[in-house]
Amino acid sequence: MNEFRYIHLDVFTDQAFGGNQLAVFPQPAGLDTATMQVITREMNYSECTFVFPPEDPRTAVRVRIFTPGRELPMAGHPTIGTAFALAHEGVIPPGQEEIVFGLGIGPTRVRLRWEKGGGPHLAFAEMQQLPPTFGEPVADIGAAAAALNLEVRDLAASRSPVQVVSCGVPFLFVPLATRDAVDRAMVDQAALTRLCRALGIAEEVFVFSTEPGTDGATAYSRMFAPGLGVTEDPATGSASGPLGCYLVRHGLVPLAQSGHIVSMQGVKMQRPSRIHIAIGVERDTIADVRVGGQAVIVGEGVLRW
Repeated sequence: MNEFRYIHLDVFTDQAFGGNQLAVFPQPAGLDTATMQVITREMNYSECTFVFPPEDPRTAVRVRIFTPGRELPMAGHPTIGTAFALAHEGVIPPGQEEIVFGLGIGPTRVRLRWEKGGGPHLAFAEMQQLPPTFGEPVADIGAAAAALNLEVRDLAASRSPVQVVSCGVPFLFVPLATRDAVDRAMVDQAALTRLCRALGIAEEVFVFSTEPGTDGATAYSRMFAPGLGVTEDPATGSASGPLGCYLVRHGLVPLAQSGHIVSMQGVKMQRPSRIHIAIGVERDTIADVRVGGQAVIVGEGVLRW
């Protein structure tokens, strides 16, 4: 019989049953790619991670990330959650200030902040992301609106373009005028497939509004990724870095506040997630992209077959 232990976390939240669920398998030796994919479908979370010994001397561990649909080269909430899981396991000792993960995109730096007073529990983790790449603005905003079952008037494209942005994984960003429009968005699968194929990306669309709310967030967000087997994701770290870059590039966040951006995601799913984003700009160029947050461990278990 095969037995593999996992740790269940909720990521980008400080409360159980919020944020984005994650299963971390800290000792997956012997599992091949096909089996890890099957396990991820069985767990039915947005992602699972599998932590292996390092393949690169610059890294501490090799972390492989899977969605129910496929393996990813990088992702945000799995990276943050895996850091919390490894701290819980004692792989990361209390007080260590950073760890370098080997992801599909290469070595990835994760900064660590511990409880005040030097307590033994990890309080915050922040991953470094790649500098952004920006696609050309999408001319057919009607197609973007149709893909989300919205009207063109719901889009904020008059001042902010519909655009693909990537810090390792490309997402189609669709700015909406109001939080209500964000909540009303609903994917039209056929229309989204046509749009994303024309843009040469997977079906991953991120909608947001900068309309102020009582939560104090910079952006109110949702993300749909049917191409990854994820109908909707309650927290998407790999899209949050590009979101911050988008907000800074298009002047929706002043440079003085670019290091303190907050995306509130998952509210519509009743899994509110608070994602912290820091964008560093040097000589009018985005030079530093960081995404961080909290996580809580809500369970542990063993898969047997």
